[in-house]
Amino acid sequence: MTKFTDLNLNPKVLKAIEEAGYETPTPIQAGAIPPALAGRDVLGIAQTGTGKTASFTLPMITLLARGRARARMPRSLVLCPTRELAAQVAENFDTYTKHLKLTKALLIGGVSFKEQEQLIDKGVDVLIATPGRLLDHFERGKLLLTGVQIMVVDEADRMLDMGFIPDIERIFSLTPFTRQTLFFSATMAPEIERITNTFLSGPERIEVARQATASETIEQGAVFFKASRKDREGSEKRAVLRALIDKEGDACTNAIIFCNRKVDVDIVAKSLKKYGYNAAPIHGDLDQSQRMRTLDGFRDGSIRLLIASDVAARGLDVPSVSHVFNFDVPGHAEDYVHRIGRTGRAGREGKAFTIVVPKDEKNFEDVEALIQKEIPRIDPPLKGKRAADAPEAGDEAEKPARRSRSRSRKSDNKPEKQTPVEAVDTAVEAPVETQAEQPAAKPEKAPRNEKPTERSGDRSSDRGNDKSRGRGRRGERENTVVGMGDHMPEFIALSFEQRRAS
Repeated sequence: MTKFTDLNLNPKVLKAIEEAGYETPTPIQAGAIPPALAGRDVLGIAQTGTGKTASFTLPMITLLARGRARARMPRSLVLCPTRELAAQVAENFDTYTKHLKLTKALLIGGVSFKEQEQLIDKGVDVLIATPGRLLDHFERGKLLLTGVQIMVVDEADRMLDMGFIPDIERIFSLTPFTRQTLFFSATMAPEIERITNTFLSGPERIEVARQATASETIEQGAVFFKASRKDREGSEKRAVLRALIDKEGDACTNAIIFCNRKVDVDIVAKSLKKYGYNAAPIHGDLDQSQRMRTLDGFRDGSIRLLIASDVAARGLDVPSVSHVFNFDVPGHAEDYVHRIGRTGRAGREGKAFTIVVPKDEKNFEDVEALIQKEIPRIDPPLKGKRAADAPEAGDEAEKPARRSRSRSRKSDNKPEKQTPVEAVDTAVEAPVETQAEQPAAKPEKAPRNEKPTERSGDRSSDRGNDKSRGRGRRGERENTVVGMGDHMPEFIALSFEQRRAS
């Protein structure tokens, strides 16, 4: 079995590795470090959580141990898609350079330009940056990339998803053609392959796992859930999430809960806090200092549940994450692999559960097609005590009865509506003699300044005695047809009267 001592690394780097508690490299590290030390371009393809960060930081430190940096001209460049991943790479350099005098600078958003410019002016050996902030410094004239000897692109497929590929191509054009390039990605989309063919020269390709596969140490499960009503889907879905967490019990020491939208991250976090769970949100709209405090709290155990958008799906190196919950099925199947890769790292066991609602079933099929594996189905654990958002079982059963009772009450107070044909038939079938024998009701004396009103019975009796009264001036019709309503047009009433007269 290969050990780090077999990889020709700098003795001071080996000492730092030993102090960090590592002895055996992962497959991607064992495959990428030797060609990188030899000065060759490297194309590394490996699933998340396999140790890609150390596979480029260790050879870079060894190569940079000789020489010194010049002002505004970094000797190496590491590009990362997110601030969190860039900060994590910087922590790795701090760990492995503790016995070497190498300087670094971290260029990310949310931090003062002035502080970053001061570091660059002194000269740095390693520049770790997100593409946007790097180009900002370059356009300000504070940075030159002509001295870059080693360039690293980490999580290239995530760069593609976030729309950074044009920036990456521009940065490549600003660096020397003779640079050494180390290119790492979890998947190889056609656009990523085009870039590697353009900017890498005869790279050593290391693929330690089939593209977009989940680690075998992760136990996966899917809960297919359909809400009782469309407007209750959100609350009932959160009840399912709480029931899943409760079902795992003490085994769920900490967990990352992924949502597709930032607004859902905040809603789920507030809901969990409301029900007494130790939870905190993290997404791109939060202030950088708040994001770092949340991550630090999750790492040190003071925060148990981290609700995150996909900005946190890559590169978060928290080795002891026990569970991952996908509150939403990701829109891109590759993101599923990166999400669940936050657990089961470094050979540890982990669990990942996904809640699937009807609208997400197509995306879930794409996930299974990508990983070429059927994810086991589990029953919704809604029988738990914490599913407070779910409606009571008797509520839905009672609603039809309530509606029927309301309809019956309405029918008691209101006569059934007749069709025009039924209304005419009723009026025609009544014998004229019978109607004539009935004495006309005496009109009540109307109050002063008020017009006398007629009852429906009065109007019906008048129809038998005087059939021509309905042919008065328009708007003063006294004969009405039962069931047609007050909004009946005049010409319809005339046709009824003509038929009855005949």
